[in-house]
Amino acid sequence: MEIGFIGLGNMGFHLARRLIEAGHRLIVFDTRAAAIDRLVKRGAAKAGSPREIADQVETIMASLPTPDVVLAVATGEEGVMAGKRVRRFVDLSTTGSRMANRIFAALKARDIIQIDSPVSGGVIGAEKGTLAVMVSGPRGEFELLAPVLSVFGKPFFIGERPGSAQTMKLANNLLSATAMAATSEAMVMGVKAGLDPTVMIDVINSGSGRNTASEAKFPKSVLPGTFNFGFATGLMYKDLRLCLEEAEALGVPMWIASAVTQMFQLANSQIGPDQDFTTVIQCIERWAGVEVRAKPESNT
Repeated sequence: MEIGFIGLGNMGFHLARRLIEAGHRLIVFDTRAAAIDRLVKRGAAKAGSPREIADQVETIMASLPTPDVVLAVATGEEGVMAGKRVRRFVDLSTTGSRMANRIFAALKARDIIQIDSPVSGGVIGAEKGTLAVMVSGPRGEFELLAPVLSVFGKPFFIGERPGSAQTMKLANNLLSATAMAATSEAMVMGVKAGLDPTVMIDVINSGSGRNTASEAKFPKSVLPGTFNFGFATGLMYKDLRLCLEEAEALGVPMWIASAVTQMFQLANSQIGPDQDFTTVIQCIERWAGVEVRAKPESNT
């Protein structure tokens, strides 16, 4: 399939790379020339704007950092909407359902189909092709795109209503962030009391406290002190704020989500939005005066 791909950051690069390796013809665009060059060296063609891509292909995918960037790429003067050939816009970003509906309405006026397709699984999942791919849009479009999206991981059809996949993604990321925040508090408490953090993780992962943070994020990023799991604090904070906004619009109380959002807001300001989101534990460590790191003899 001929595919346009916009946004070649940490996630987008691997998604685009996997499409090329699967035999699809790609035309790519990013605001950074170096990011484009990485894909051109792997066989992609380059374009000077989203509109230029939309003049050449029917299917465009985007992996972008914020809702406003997605809106500009989709509906701006040099955006996808201005293209002559494009028929469908597949948004792999996390924008929230309200922005998804706004983009859907704008594109529909130009007979372009909006497909929400946010992904979960991080940079590692993008690299290995093991992402959960959440899709909402016309059922026929999902069936058409499913073989292509399978290059990224496992596609799930969420529903035909615009924005449904975005709601699913926000619910997923809330749970991911909550696991990270709660596990951080528990681990700092244990280390402050003199427990070995490696033994703590082993016990938690063998017991009822097991979660995505204890299984992957702590062993890979926190205990060794690398903090390189592959998802920025600023992006997680953005997703949590979108989740709260959506819950408020739906009339759903979110007391726990509010507390988790406050913790990531603190990490966003104290540690930095560009730092890995696993650094949220550092806010608690600083307060408690301890660090949750594997001891040299137990560091695997």
